[in-house]
Amino acid sequence: MYGKAAIGLTFVILFLISCSIYVGTVDLRSYFFPLLQSSPVPRSLCANGRPFRVYMYDLPRKFHVGMMDRRGSEEAAPVTMENLPPWPPNGGIRRQHSVEYWLMASLLYHGDGEEEREAVRVSDPETADAFFVPFFSSLSFNTHGHSMTDPETEVDRQLQVELLEFLQKSKYYQRSGGRDHVIPMTHPNAFRFLRQQLNASILIVVDFGRYPRNMSSLSKDVVSPYVHVVDSFTDDDPLDPYESRTTLLFFRGNTVRKDQGKIRVKLAKLLAGSGDDIHYEKSIATSTNIKMSTEGMRSSKFCLHPAGDTPSSCRLFDAIVSHCVPVIVSDRIELPYEDEIDYMEFSIFFSMKEALEPGYLVSQLRQFPKDRWVEKWKRLKNIAHHYEFQYPPKKEDAVNMLWRQVKHKLPGVQLALHRSRRLKVPDWWRRRR
Repeated sequence: MYGKAAIGLTFVILFLISCSIYVGTVDLRSYFFPLLQSSPVPRSLCANGRPFRVYMYDLPRKFHVGMMDRRGSEEAAPVTMENLPPWPPNGGIRRQHSVEYWLMASLLYHGDGEEEREAVRVSDPETADAFFVPFFSSLSFNTHGHSMTDPETEVDRQLQVELLEFLQKSKYYQRSGGRDHVIPMTHPNAFRFLRQQLNASILIVVDFGRYPRNMSSLSKDVVSPYVHVVDSFTDDDPLDPYESRTTLLFFRGNTVRKDQGKIRVKLAKLLAGSGDDIHYEKSIATSTNIKMSTEGMRSSKFCLHPAGDTPSSCRLFDAIVSHCVPVIVSDRIELPYEDEIDYMEFSIFFSMKEALEPGYLVSQLRQFPKDRWVEKWKRLKNIAHHYEFQYPPKKEDAVNMLWRQVKHKLPGVQLALHRSRRLKVPDWWRRRR
């Protein structure tokens, strides 16, 4: 009797151990070879919920906040949470390319709520999961080389040369070939002189319109929203939101664009005379016009988003924070956080061919059911906070969403790094493709 019980118990124990091995919860080496467990087995970064650790290079002020106030560009004191200059409230159109500032600010912040942050700054680079390069490349273009021909363009080029020299001397950049380095480049012309030499790094971009196919891609880079220019609609609670918005379709913006953005001129001609509830107006970004756009978006059911000089533009994110259902006309657009957010839930998409078919776009919007529009409006209100850049950062805001996107790229970085270290011949896979 006792023998049968012992056999049964042994069977149960063996069964439990085999199940544990199968699901990966037991490592037999810890039972039979404890000396082999002197160092912990590393786990994938994405396998736990901790904030990932970012080391931020301590670059001179001329590379970042010094461009916001040239009088302080040569100060020796490092930038801290206490002396970080605020983004100027009159920053105007430059604000849409200020992602680099908000990412840097989030790493400087060490106040309350650290447990809800996606990324935290570490002082020891040996403990870092990734490295942040705080070069305001977009602001450098807007400040030093906006006309692309004036003498100050040389300042932008020289900053890029100096930064590249700095990185190439860093043992951490050398160690990974720059693969685990995060570099914001949200302006289409940011870092335009030496961009190709940072090909391996994780670039923060708003789209891929100005990048060659062999450089930037969704597999390694992160698509960011533009920083919205209009004010957020915080008290949008009418009894009947559909009827309270009297304009059917709204657009205000520059109609003289390049590449796919040439569709804006065609749409202007196509939409002329479509009705009093269609507002399509040529405009440039001034403080007065931004206020008028704010009012127009808040009183419109749909906001038109045709491609600009590149496939995306700030107008999409202005519409989102205005709770105006975006009508996206851009065949090659890539969207932020699309692995987490379904844009079909709050936007409408038309191909460029469909949008240029006479009467088609407007007729589709006029027939769009009220209940479905209200569903999209509610969804906009629920997700708008993901597009807010702010300091201090808040849970699930744009900065934290972006850091999470960077974190998602780390397994691919590790894969590329491990393969490059063991290959003794040129990468056969790349030659095959």
